[in-house]
Amino acid sequence: MDLLNTLVDKGLRRELPTREEALAVLATSDDELLDVVAAAGKVRRQWFGRRVKLNYLVNLKSGLCPEDCSYCSQRLGSTAGILKYTWLKPDEASQAAAAGVAGGAKRVCLVASGRGPTDRDVDRVSRTIEAIKEQNEGIEVCACLGLLSAGQADKLRTAGADAYNHNLNTSEATYGEITTTHTYADRVDTVQQAQAAGLSACSGLIAGMGETDEDLVDVVYALRDLDPDSVPVNFLIPFEGTPLAKEWNLTPQRCLRILAMVRFVCPDVEVRIAGGREVHLRSMQPLALHLANSIFLGDYLTSEGQAGKTDLEMIADAGFEVEGAGTVTLPEHRADAIAAAGCGSHAGGADGGGGCGSHGDAGGGCGPCGSSEPAGSSAPSQAPKTDAGGDETSDARTDLVAVRRRGAGTDLAPNA
Repeated sequence: MDLLNTLVDKGLRRELPTREEALAVLATSDDELLDVVAAAGKVRRQWFGRRVKLNYLVNLKSGLCPEDCSYCSQRLGSTAGILKYTWLKPDEASQAAAAGVAGGAKRVCLVASGRGPTDRDVDRVSRTIEAIKEQNEGIEVCACLGLLSAGQADKLRTAGADAYNHNLNTSEATYGEITTTHTYADRVDTVQQAQAAGLSACSGLIAGMGETDEDLVDVVYALRDLDPDSVPVNFLIPFEGTPLAKEWNLTPQRCLRILAMVRFVCPDVEVRIAGGREVHLRSMQPLALHLANSIFLGDYLTSEGQAGKTDLEMIADAGFEVEGAGTVTLPEHRADAIAAAGCGSHAGGADGGGGCGSHGDAGGGCGPCGSSEPAGSSAPSQAPKTDAGGDETSDARTDLVAVRRRGAGTDLAPNA
């Protein structure tokens, strides 16, 4: 297939595909899907071999967010039945992080709901970062705290943070349809503040919110221009009780095409499969490892994920290997650029925590939001819909959506 040969050649040279080529990837047929995966897999292996980086989310403060992001269970007015708690103490957060590290994670993503941190919040998170670094030698820490004010990224960097996550989520043209309490430009500004402070930038997207192919390509090209080191790809988890609860627009095949398109446009960047992989990729998750080189281990911010042990078995069975703490994630040219900017230990690449991965939950720094029905409750299935790529989507799988009830903010052991 001439298209795929062209995209592989460009990916190996780090050359940007045309928008038409990116759109063509999303428009490929199911008969061509394995060819698409194989082609993007060549680009992935060129820059990342068969390594899979594990990241672990710690939700420092859950729920009660004043922002109105439609995808998020922690949003203003949400009635989704998620865990709600105020800031974890540094020792509590460090203990939660240790479970992920013990499970094989090399990066811990510290996420807190809210518009953005106060200076007092930054001091609190700085103490948490210091505690984690002190107890876990060589572990990377990414913060995801919302919109940053002047000087806050520098404080986080001084405390030992390696990266900062803030997702663009969707195209600039449609951003106002998803969120009204802040702007797309606010998000871009925060990513640039993190980069200016010497933090490795992590910024990604959420697929499945009803966007078009053009919207998906727009946001991925905007990310390419912003040049983060890590791009988390979230697949919307349509929690019952959220404004987007009925948006079941994704099939496993659609998710694979999206990941392939991201890999072709961002060939040498850490592409992370974030929230929603279990819900939407389901038994096709191993194929996605040929496209992405990074995943979250275990649970997300407000939703449960696949068991950590199952994640590790999946990686091994698919012929991949977990990336060790001593291995630099990013290709040499990107790692050197970070080091030259004074990032030192960030050479491991950027993460994506929630907001990271941006939500490890449904794609966004928080998780999805809500109506009166708690997430994970049953809902009538819908008739199959047609997604933006022309595929017939599957019925709603509300049975795969479960609220997190263990780990941070509870007395139960985490799923790592």
